[in-house]
Amino acid sequence: MPDGDAAPRRATISDIAQRAGVSTSAVSYALNDKPGVSASTREHILAIASEMDFAPAAAARMLSQGRTDTVGLVLRRDPRFLANESFFMELIAGLEIGLAEQHRGLLLQLAVDREAEMAMYRQWKAAQRVDAVLLVDFERDDPRVGLVGGIGLPAVAIGDPSLTGGLTTAWTDDATGIREAVRHLHGLGHRAIARVAGASTLAHVHIRDEAFAAECAALGVRHRILHGDFGVELAERHTNDVLDDADDPCTAIVYDSGLTAVTGLKTARARGVSVPDQLSIIGWDDSLLTTVTDPPISVMSYDVVSYGTAAAGLLGALLAGAEPAAHLAGTPTLHERGTTARAEAR
Repeated sequence: MPDGDAAPRRATISDIAQRAGVSTSAVSYALNDKPGVSASTREHILAIASEMDFAPAAAARMLSQGRTDTVGLVLRRDPRFLANESFFMELIAGLEIGLAEQHRGLLLQLAVDREAEMAMYRQWKAAQRVDAVLLVDFERDDPRVGLVGGIGLPAVAIGDPSLTGGLTTAWTDDATGIREAVRHLHGLGHRAIARVAGASTLAHVHIRDEAFAAECAALGVRHRILHGDFGVELAERHTNDVLDDADDPCTAIVYDSGLTAVTGLKTARARGVSVPDQLSIIGWDDSLLTTVTDPPISVMSYDVVSYGTAAAGLLGALLAGAEPAAHLAGTPTLHERGTTARAEAR
């Protein structure tokens, strides 16, 4: 490239120090607003930096300030399911919206198991890779609560506050939501209801299980719970198990996700079972997937994108010095569509 076309060399801290007649350390203190120089010297250095169009590299500036402007999220989920699971896609969208407003980025990592997830937090902390993390998919007596506290890694929990050990928490009232689903089906005359649930190790699944069983018992509804993994294969198998039970047939099934509800609808229709005339179905979490089926699926849902944005806001407040707190971000409510009807119609 000819000399006349060469890009101008970027000014450095050394250039500023030489022109200002001070040390490079003094320039660093002034640029990062740290003590070590007088107010007049600071003003003098900043004026020269402005004249020289000095723009420090973002990474170096953040490192000097002890921050990365990056937040970590580890998902311990099978990537085959994740691609079709609307909840996490919408949650991540909401997180991105909230973090962008704070000029922060999201670092997403998949882990094969809990040990790999916890190892990732240790690595991130040791390498100063993230400023904080978001924790999802809580278990009872979750070891991550003690881990992040022990290594000094700020964290915001997305889960029920009864599980999160006093961490700053964004949560939804799943217990109230599942009770509403049972009451709605009971009001339609259903007296035997199955629940095709997620993994029994997940605490939010356990919370839904307990509320489901308690509400069914209170209303005199026969019930059964079958646990899976939010995947298609087990949802299909459990739906067939429910439909095969001629001794105690259920007239309705409540699924723990939109994907498993779609699988249940498909499985029932393949067997010649009419939905909703012979079987009512309610899914969990709304998405395009649950609206384009025939018939569209009734769901218990809330605004998941706003849930993610609220969690990002809590994280920003935590990093700004706010005390840990729990924030109720929503309660699932029924969006009734074409897969629920009176039990007498069967």
